[in-house]
Amino acid sequence: MLRIVSSTDHDAVRELLSSTRVRDTRTERRAAEIVGRVRRRGDAALVEYARTLDGLDGPLEIPQSRWRADARRLPSAARKAINDAATNIRRVARAQVPRPWRLRVSAGVSVEQRVVPLERVGCYVPGGRYPLPSSLLMTALPARAAGVGEIVAVCPRIDPVVLAAALEAEVDRLFHVGGAHAVAALAYGTATIPRVDKIVGPGNRWVSAAKALVSSDCAIDFYAGPTEIVIVTDRGPAQWIAADLMAQAEHDPDARAVLVTSNETLAREVASRVERVLPARGTARESLARHGGIILTQSMDDAIALANDAAPEHLVVSTERLANKVRAAGAVFVGPWSAQVAGDYAIGSNHVLPTAGTARFRGGLTAADFVRVISVQRLTPNGLRGLAPTITTLARAEGLEGHAASIDVRTAPGRLPRAQRRGHRP
Repeated sequence: MLRIVSSTDHDAVRELLSSTRVRDTRTERRAAEIVGRVRRRGDAALVEYARTLDGLDGPLEIPQSRWRADARRLPSAARKAINDAATNIRRVARAQVPRPWRLRVSAGVSVEQRVVPLERVGCYVPGGRYPLPSSLLMTALPARAAGVGEIVAVCPRIDPVVLAAALEAEVDRLFHVGGAHAVAALAYGTATIPRVDKIVGPGNRWVSAAKALVSSDCAIDFYAGPTEIVIVTDRGPAQWIAADLMAQAEHDPDARAVLVTSNETLAREVASRVERVLPARGTARESLARHGGIILTQSMDDAIALANDAAPEHLVVSTERLANKVRAAGAVFVGPWSAQVAGDYAIGSNHVLPTAGTARFRGGLTAADFVRVISVQRLTPNGLRGLAPTITTLARAEGLEGHAASIDVRTAPGRLPRAQRRGHRP
């Protein structure tokens, strides 16, 4: 089941660790049609799609009275788990909010950083085969920690556990709608669903295609492709490693689960363990058959180098030494007890992470994604005079005489109005 390849087989390694986003042009064309119809026709198109694709048989919006009633019917253990997970996510998110500051750059020159929350964000909560309250917590709680004014959630599958998570995360409004049509409604607004400043959260290929389509008009977190895990270790237990690979593989037939190791004995033990316990059929088996494998390297330094080149969504490493060599990954889990699945739910770090190699240039979702960082500059007359030679010299070097004149007119002798000569202190 799990093929074992040598790191010298470059084609096989490239196939296992491929970070190329696979374009589904048919889905993209159909998603574009859906987005266009919702943008033009608003609620009429939205409700039509929701009834056909999401099983909507009532109003689009789920009233908060139902949230509370359904949440009360949940087992107490489920409610406690939601609360405990939210507590950790909230604590981490609060630490992630950028801080305002003000700096005196030089005499008469100051720069201030203001941190302003977004007005309204949309959280996409996947439905799929199972309800995913964790995705709602991971998107709404950082937004709330950042001070976002209004949080709107959409979900194609309304379940009591999702409603309980919405209450815990202090979501303002929740709509029974999903897919490309929900993304379009959030991006452009309808009579029922308000337009948002940013859309966050994972989804299927339809959601990803729609987010890419609307990204020129509405901010998104990032393109989310099939999930990925790369485990870099030369030590067991093999049973634990096999369990981690299978856990990630059960998400999606296109999920990628790879072990990179210099220990051939461990590689064979993991492959054997997977074969013994993997169900005869199902998503995990299909995923591992198509995208799973083990790469044998000459050394663990070679192993971590391959992982850095892949820039995976989830990277599990066995030691601090390897962790210190990580340059690109969405999230890193260090040591055998730092199970990647724990990060999906309860550690507090975010599980909305970059895939398809995009961890080369950004990390996962944080509270910082929900604020605007605005710079404010202040100059006194003396401050501007001190900067004038630098500004005008650079402006003229670029051939922008008007830029230079904008400074000259303020600093030339005798040209400064008396009322402005006194200036102010930054």
